[in-house]
Amino acid sequence: MKKFLPWRSLTSATLSFCYLIFIFCFLGCKKSTDPVVLKFASWRIDDVAEMNRINALFTKSHPGITISFDAYDPTVYDGITTNNLAAGTGADIIFLISYDKGRALYNAGYLYDLTNIIPNRTSFAQVPLQAWSTEAGVTYGVPSVGVTHGIYYQKSLFEKYNIQEPATWDEFIAACEKLLNGGETVIAQGTLDTWTLNRVVFCGLGANFYGGETARQALMARTTKLTDPNFIEAFRAVESLRKYFPDGFSTLSYENSRKLFAEGKAAMFIGGSWEISAFEGLGATNSTIGWFAPPVKKSGDKLQYCFHVDAGIGLNKNSKHQQAALEYIKWVSGSEYAQSFMSELPGFFSYTPGTLTLTNPLAQKMYNAASSADLTVRLMSEKLNAQSPTGEDLLNEALQGMMMGSYTPETAALYVQQQLSTWYK
Repeated sequence: MKKFLPWRSLTSATLSFCYLIFIFCFLGCKKSTDPVVLKFASWRIDDVAEMNRINALFTKSHPGITISFDAYDPTVYDGITTNNLAAGTGADIIFLISYDKGRALYNAGYLYDLTNIIPNRTSFAQVPLQAWSTEAGVTYGVPSVGVTHGIYYQKSLFEKYNIQEPATWDEFIAACEKLLNGGETVIAQGTLDTWTLNRVVFCGLGANFYGGETARQALMARTTKLTDPNFIEAFRAVESLRKYFPDGFSTLSYENSRKLFAEGKAAMFIGGSWEISAFEGLGATNSTIGWFAPPVKKSGDKLQYCFHVDAGIGLNKNSKHQQAALEYIKWVSGSEYAQSFMSELPGFFSYTPGTLTLTNPLAQKMYNAASSADLTVRLMSEKLNAQSPTGEDLLNEALQGMMMGSYTPETAALYVQQQLSTWYK
C-alpha cells in the first residue's frame, strides 16, 4: 500500500510545482472575494441619501458588493448616460426612462437581456412590463416604480379662505379666484424648467380634458391630432392658469417653485408624487400640506389619472462586474428593495408583485385615487419620443411659448402637430 509522502521527502522540482499551484489557487481565491463596487447611474439628484440607505440593505446580504449611486441632473442625464455607454465607461446599473428613451439604449446594444433573469417577471402587471420590453417580449429593464400627478395645497390657507378640496375644474378655478382676490400667490409654478409644464401640468391636469389613455392611444395610432378639439381644450385649460402663477414665473426654476410652496409663500403647487420627500426636507409635512387629484372637467366625469411608469432598472451589457450586477438586478426585483424604496421615498409606487405597505398619508391618498380612475401615462413618452424633434421637446417649447403669450392654445397645438408630423407619419 502506498504511503502518503511527507513534505520533506518531496524533490525540489515537485516542491516548486506544488508551490506554484498553491500561489495560483491563493490568487484565484483572493480574486473571487475582492470587493466589488457597482456604479448606479440615475437622474434622482434629490434622493442620494435615501438610495444609499436602500442599497446598504443589499450590501448587508451581499457583503462583497457595494453600490455607488451617481445622480445627474435630469436635463443632462440622457446625454451623459448615452455618451458614457458609447465610450465604454457607462455605469453598471442604469435607471431607465420608460418607453422610447430606455428603448433607445437597448436598440443601441448597451443593455443586458433580463427576460430570464428577473425572478418573477411574468407576475408584473403588463403596462409597466411593456414600458421596458420590446414587441418581441424581450425585457431589458426591471419595472421599478411609478409616480402620479396632482395638486398640493397649504392647509392653513385653505382653512383661512374656507376652501374645500376641489373635485371639478370650476371648483378649482373658484378656489384660485378666492385666493387671488385675497392677495395670495395662488400657484407656485415656474416655467423656466419647461418639462414641468408638459409632464406635470399638461399631462397631469390636461388628461381630464384631452381624454386620458383613450386619446393617447388615438394620437399614437394617428386617428386623432393635437389640433382636434379635445386637445385644444387641454391647452386652453393650462393657459387659463397663467394668471395664478407668481410674478416673473418665466424665470422661476423648478427648485425655487418647490421652495416657494414649501415655505408657505404660495397656496398650491402642481407637482408629482415624488415631491413628498423633497417637501419634507424643506420643512413641509403632512400636518401642513394636503393633496388632491387633478380636478375633472365636470361633476360625474371619471378621473383621467396620469400614473406614469417612471423608472426601470437596467444592466450595462458591458459591465466589468456582470455577475455582481446580476445579483443586484435580482434583488431589486424583490420585495425588500420595493418596500424600502417606498418607505424611504414616499410618493414612488412599486410595481413589484406582492403585498407592500404605504406608510405616508399623502402617498396613500395618491395611490387610493387610482382605484376609481382611468389610468394613463405621459402623452409623448411612447413612440412619439423616438426621433427628433421629440414630442416632449416640442410640447415643452409650445407650452412655454403659450404661457409667455407667443402662442395661442390653437397655434401651440398646431406647432407641435406639424413638427411631429415631419417624422411620425
